[in-house]
Parts: sequence; structure tokens; C-alpha cells
Amino acid sequence: MGEVERVRPRAVVLVSGGMDSCVCAALAARDFHAAALHVQYGQRTEERERRSFEGICDQLGIADRLVLRNPVFRAIGGSALTDDSIAVPDASAEIGNQIPVTYVPFRNAHFLAAAVSWAEVLGAEKILIGAVEQDSSGYPDCRPAFYKAFNEAVRTGTKEGKIEVIAPLIAMRKTEIVRLGLELGAPFDLTWSCYSRQDKACGQCESCVLRLRAFAGAGAKDPIAYVAEGRTQS
Repeated sequence: MGEVERVRPRAVVLVSGGMDSCVCAALAARDFHAAALHVQYGQRTEERERRSFEGICDQLGIADRLVLRNPVFRAIGGSALTDDSIAVPDASAEIGNQIPVTYVPFRNAHFLAAAVSWAEVLGAEKILIGAVEQDSSGYPDCRPAFYKAFNEAVRTGTKEGKIEVIAPLIAMRKTEIVRLGLELGAPFDLTWSCYSRQDKACGQCESCVLRLRAFAGAGAKDPIAYVAEGRTQS
């Protein structure tokens, strides 16, 4: 008689469809009985990110999925990702030194609130998010202090107070994340990071530049198509 299969604990993983969330989803699929949450919030590449979310979940075998639509960010504007009057800029030479116009005000708090609510219903005690502080654009809701404070709110504001948000990639460099994803077999070819385009990645926005640098640093080729291949990889 074979060994009884271990029952894996439940977890909710936030999956935007980008590189970091894909690696986070691969970790969740490996270690937990994962359920994936995706939020459409009126961003420029909304439909492309939704396709990436579905493809990643299919590839990783995550069957439990929830797609939510949050109209708040499009209504309030103030970010180049959700406000058509604000252009998505090319990456500056000093990425991370100031908060860019692509910052969506307090976005992760909204996403995590929905994830906590769903986790309570599912009986999940872990929520995974692919937030990264190093080699990033400097968004304040990607800082460790934010997650420490948010977890305190979750402990005091939920029925049993047992749910914990974890950000397993937060202290990693982007190159390290690429290497980890390759080890895990994360489907990078299905991901989407570009802030402005949905056909081929622009290669010029901060998200594209950070992604290309990460793959180059890992000695790997980024498997998605760019408008001008190799333009930002030097």
C-alpha cells in the first residue's frame, strides 16, 4: 500500500500575469492547494494580463480561480496605468529613486483585501503576493513595512485572525527571481509585464526594462516578443 498523499494547506495567490506573480504562483502550486485571484482594474493592458493569468493557471494546474473587476482606480485616475490623460513614460536612468507616474495609489491594499475575504471563505490561512522591493520601481505598497502593517490589520479584522500575507520574493533581486522561476519551470512565455502595449512588449517602459535586465543578468533569453528586439538588453 502506497503512502497516503499529504493534504496540502489552502492558500490564495494573487496573479497579475506578470513575471513576479508567475514565479509566486509556481511556488504556491508547489507548496499549497492554491487558488488564484486576478483583479482587472481598468489598466491599459487589462485584457492581455487576463489572458496571461488564465494561461499561467492552466500551465501550473491551478483550477480554483477568481477574476474580479475593481472600477475604483479607473474612476479616481492619477496613474498612467489607469488614466488615459497620463502617458506611460520610458524608463528613467534612475529607476526606483522616485515613485513614478505608473504607481496606482494603494493598489495592493485593495487586492489584498479581496484576497483576505476569499481566503476566509475558502479556509485558507496563507495569501501569497509577488511584491518585490529590490530592483523595482519603488512603489510604497511593495515595501516589507506595508505587509507587516497589513498583517496586523488582518489579524485584528478577520474572524479567526489566522490569515497571513506572505511576499516570498520581496527581498530578492529580479535576476534571482528569473533564476528561481527557471528552476521551478514557471511559464515565463505566458507572462506579460509591459505597461503600454498588448501585442508586443514596448521594451521601453520601466516594467519592460526591469524585466529585460533581469533575464540578461540570469543569462537567459526573455521568451516574449518585443517591438524592437534587444533594444534595451545592452
